[in-house]
Amino acid sequence: MNFTRVNGVVIHHEVRGTVGKPVLVFSNSLGTDFRIWDAVVARLEADYRIVLYDKRGHGLSEATPQPYAMTDHVDDLAALLDHLDITGATIVGLSVGGMIAQGLAARWPHLVSRLVLCDTGHRIGHDDLWNSRIEAVNTKGIKAIADGILERWFTPSFRAPDNDAFVGYTAMLTRTTVDGYAGTCYALRDADLTEATRALKLPTLCIVGDQDGSTPPDLVRELTDLIEGARFEIIADAGHLPCIEQPEATAALIANFLRETTPAA
Repeated sequence: MNFTRVNGVVIHHEVRGTVGKPVLVFSNSLGTDFRIWDAVVARLEADYRIVLYDKRGHGLSEATPQPYAMTDHVDDLAALLDHLDITGATIVGLSVGGMIAQGLAARWPHLVSRLVLCDTGHRIGHDDLWNSRIEAVNTKGIKAIADGILERWFTPSFRAPDNDAFVGYTAMLTRTTVDGYAGTCYALRDADLTEATRALKLPTLCIVGDQDGSTPPDLVRELTDLIEGARFEIIADAGHLPCIEQPEATAALIANFLRETTPAA
């Protein structure tokens, strides 16, 4: 485990693979830590250098007091990559991680060569949704809203009480810090990346689970249409976290995209 203070916050991160290989950076979703990528990374790490990290308030990273702004998360990642002496990486972001990826590409373009945007949007939700969630989490805790979140995260077949993975990921959600969860809800509420994302000019793959209840396919297709030349793919039998439910399909789409967009030597 590695802990580094960047941008005023201690960030937990892990680097795998050989220096000199193309770099993939994974940014995870609200209420999760970087273990959600394990099964995808296992299928990619032989060919790439992998950077995994927990955004502030999640996993083993420091939970600074709420509220947060999207620029906090973006600048945390930029500072981490600077610390690791990484530029020109492919950023793979899921949900809020996808918004962080978009923001990084717009704000710090030298750090990003390609984007893989999973189950995300240029704007997610609306003020009333985020305000009610912030209030619920701050007054009742994450467990009070967990069932509704899990319904949007996973397909019905995955949400079985005898599915050990479902039980484990439920624990991951409910053990997220209140400051980290609510703080990031503020960031999501206040972030509209439409115009910044429309200006992006880099190879981009947009992926979504066919049963995503948080950022449904129509939203991800709308995001795809903002970025010139971006590709759009739907993963069957997956909710908001296809990296968990369908890691093989997710990894295959990412690998194919990277092969097809690698510049000729």
